[in-house]
Amino acid sequence: MIIIAGYTRYDAGKRDDTVEAFRSMVERARNQDGCLDFAISSDAIDPERINIFECWRDQTALNAWRKVARGPRAKPHDASVSLYRTDKAEKPS
Repeated sequence: MIIIAGYTRYDAGKRDDTVEAFRSMVERARNQDGCLDFAISSDAIDPERINIFECWRDQTALNAWRKVARGPRAKPHDASVSLYRTDKAEKPS
């Protein structure tokens, strides 16, 4: 399993429009084979922050998505996003 998580920052006045611009991409990703979850959302506290979360079955699924992703050309003024690999998932206790 591959998880991509983090955030980007945009001007506060442009954040919500930027999230909305990604709506189609989120819908397409969630329908992509191997997508376990995909979210691009406004942060509840920081008016500039957009949270990013992707969860993919495997590298093959992620690679296939990257070939067709084509998101909007929004340019953040800051970003902190990391890719994590795991072979196990379990329910929290």
